[in-house]
Amino acid sequence: MSDAGSSLARVSTEVAAGTSEQDFQTLVAPLRRELIAHCYRMVGSPHEAEDLVQETFLRAWRSFDGFENRSSVRTWMYRIATNTCLTALEGRKRRPLPTGLGQPASDPRGELHAHHETAWVEPLPDSVVWATPHPDPADVAVERDSVRLALVTALQELTAQQRAVVLLCDVLRWRAAEAASALGLSVGAVTSTLQRARAHLEKSRDAEPTALDGDDPRATELLERYQRAFEEYDMEGLVRVLTEDALWEMPPFAEWFQGAEAIADLVRNQCPAERAGDMRLVPTRANGAPALALYMRGPDGVHRAFQLHLPVLTADGVARVVAWFGDEHFTAQGLPLTLTPDATD
Repeated sequence: MSDAGSSLARVSTEVAAGTSEQDFQTLVAPLRRELIAHCYRMVGSPHEAEDLVQETFLRAWRSFDGFENRSSVRTWMYRIATNTCLTALEGRKRRPLPTGLGQPASDPRGELHAHHETAWVEPLPDSVVWATPHPDPADVAVERDSVRLALVTALQELTAQQRAVVLLCDVLRWRAAEAASALGLSVGAVTSTLQRARAHLEKSRDAEPTALDGDDPRATELLERYQRAFEEYDMEGLVRVLTEDALWEMPPFAEWFQGAEAIADLVRNQCPAERAGDMRLVPTRANGAPALALYMRGPDGVHRAFQLHLPVLTADGVARVVAWFGDEHFTAQGLPLTLTPDATD
């Protein structure tokens, strides 16, 4: 990860003894957003990541007297954050998406099974990591590629230790010796762990569709067509905008679906919408990519929060969609739970 222009590069490594709590907070506050991104990559949940960063700050303050400037404040905080995550992950099951559960694609007309007890991978609102929708690249401490959903999902398939090693070495660009010191491992253990983790991530990347850059005009046009297909209840249009072998998954339901025709069939048969105007979509951003918040019209005519869609936009069409149910995803995006008549005008 590049630190160029980052405010973190301006954090002094010469910390005076007896620093007050207020001074400490001023010193570490610029790290909050990128530490949230780091913890999110470790645990797959932005809500949990924010709690872990709070715990990191508390641990750092309690041990601040022992900080001896042998590394930068940034390195020291990442070390604490990583170990805080490792403690939190002890004994836990990994967070999956439905395609990661091992079952085949489902019948779009079959029964759906909600697994509310499963801790699913969750979307990361861009606003949590970046202060503005399109920040100056020179001021970005977290690269968008490092929080893309496919990577975060693949990371959850690794052991917690493998995640920590690959994030420290391949995302933060630490040397193996630095990672070993932070994690209490030998350099040899870090090297072998990194090799296994990289092999798994490379396999996942090979299977991942190549997404268009968010600023690519083709991505903008594709997203508009996708939005229009839902809002106009145009299932033929939806089939045309999806790739032939597109994937669809929608936590907390365990089923997933493959193929443009199957996805359109799913919407026709399982979705409450029946006609144009029943669904309205509001653009937002998550995991460094364009997203859409879908509101469904109820019997009273009010459009209420229904799903948060994160589509993968490729040169061939929309190749994958994760559509999360849950009001909490709208709240995290800073979006209302109901729409006024002119909310998308």
